[in-house]
Amino acid sequence: MSTKQIEYSEKYQDGKFEYRHVILPKDHARNLPKNRTLTELEWRNLGVQQSRGWEHYATHKPEPHILLFRRPLGTDPVSGEVDPEAEREAKERYQQELAVNQRI
Repeated sequence: MSTKQIEYSEKYQDGKFEYRHVILPKDHARNLPKNRTLTELEWRNLGVQQSRGWEHYATHKPEPHILLFRRPLGTDPVSGEVDPEAEREAKERYQQELAVNQRI
């Protein structure tokens, strides 16, 4: 599969995780396992390219070619490991943004 055919969403987050979804060409959905998520090796072999630490945690059931990924806040994109200080700062930023948005 050409990596040019793969689309990546912007990242979004909640208080625990950073998320993104990856859209594969529709005709590739039939080759994906139906009852489990993909391992990192499997999704990388499909041509999905992203930094370290991402976990395929779900498939969008109505559209199985859309893969849902997440990683803990504060994950170092080079090592894939969670930096406790970066995690704390990311969670604080999220809470501050949430408080501001609730006031609007």
